[in-house]
Amino acid sequence: MRGASTSRLGVQVASTRQFTRQDSDRPTRRSAPEAAAERTIRLLEAVAPTPRSFDVRLWNGRVLAGDGARDGSLARDGAGDAPRPTLVLNDPHALGRALTPPLDLSAGEAYVVGEIDVEGDLETLLAAFDELLDSGRRTLLTTRLRALGDLTVLKRGAARADEGAAARLDGRTHSRERDACAIRHHYDLPVDFYRLWLDRHLTYSCGYFPTGEESLDEAQEAKLEHVCRKLRLRPGLRLLDIGCGWGSLLRWAARHHGTETVGVTLAKKQAAEANVRLAADGLAQRATAEVRHYRDLRGRFDRIASIGMSEHVGRAQLESYFRAAWERLTPGGSMLNHAISRGPLGTQPDPSVPDSFIQRYVFPDGEIVDLAETIRAAEAVGFEVRDVEDLREHYATTLRHWVVRLEAHWDEAVAIAGGARARVWRLFMAASAHQFARGRLAVHQVLLGRPDGDGRVHLPASRADLYT
Repeated sequence: MRGASTSRLGVQVASTRQFTRQDSDRPTRRSAPEAAAERTIRLLEAVAPTPRSFDVRLWNGRVLAGDGARDGSLARDGAGDAPRPTLVLNDPHALGRALTPPLDLSAGEAYVVGEIDVEGDLETLLAAFDELLDSGRRTLLTTRLRALGDLTVLKRGAARADEGAAARLDGRTHSRERDACAIRHHYDLPVDFYRLWLDRHLTYSCGYFPTGEESLDEAQEAKLEHVCRKLRLRPGLRLLDIGCGWGSLLRWAARHHGTETVGVTLAKKQAAEANVRLAADGLAQRATAEVRHYRDLRGRFDRIASIGMSEHVGRAQLESYFRAAWERLTPGGSMLNHAISRGPLGTQPDPSVPDSFIQRYVFPDGEIVDLAETIRAAEAVGFEVRDVEDLREHYATTLRHWVVRLEAHWDEAVAIAGGARARVWRLFMAASAHQFARGRLAVHQVLLGRPDGDGRVHLPASRADLYT
């Protein structure tokens, strides 16, 4: 039960000795909840002093305004009419749990189990937490002995994480069996959950917002078309989509560019939904989705696309991943690899670290690598880099659309996925939006060519056709 062992927080006053001057400064003995509240307020001021960009509400209803207002009212942010987001501490031990190293994991788990909550714009509060992490690497609590004492006491009764929402993987990292288990953890929730917040094509990757005014549906269609144009698709070509998801690119390429398309995924529910949608559109004769590991690819293809899949491959396996694609691609053909990479400011916290929130709850065994590492692995097997584009800001916008849509259907999301899993997704997507906007993460589309026997790649001499 949350809040256990709080009786230890009471102040002990000896009855058999005279009060010291320090003792006499305490007008009355405090109850355990009162002591916890005082410790929480002191700890909060130590790590996030006012003025701050968010308000805080304690478990007893007391509000600590971000601007330090004594009346505790929820003040405005000064930049408009919208109130600051509110960090809700639902338990006397909540802040202690959230600030227990490793901070990324502890704060995430405190949110998942409901010890802390966020009312309002979650990304704004996460930006403040990001600043806290930055300062934490230099000075957080290391020289603030009083805060350290408060943290030590407050974290004692902290609740355990909701292990039902965490990934459970067995076997050798990046073996076929473990890869399949990792993919199922992330993707095999009921498709109705994803329908709540994805676009109508169920495109679970970065959208493309060339003007910034596009709706989510328009941006995802623009991205699908952008990929097809980069690959210069046309009727009669064979396209392989590695990590095809629910089949949005399969459907788009077959319908709008006349390709014969095969998609592969390790998520059985994704493949089944993709084939249902292809059949409903009358495209089953030209496109299909299969449950298959990238190491087990079959057939020969004129073009290959991999959208948001190589993050699951792992740094050590990147070269073998590109070799598997190379062996399936006809000479002169091209491959588009679309993947999240480290941004100009670097990823902090590093989502590839085993003890991170992302690893435990979202993308088990996923690894984010530098763009240069991806390119080196592709070139090592013979690919030639023909074009690179960074869509970092586009992904921040995409994620913000997803968060708004998820929050708008929150009760339905909880009913389908459960409260803990729904909270994992809300936190993950809001945090990712901030990471892309801040420059800690990027997403690059790399167009690769396999030269034929004469050293040629079958591409136009310029990019002009992409924008015609």
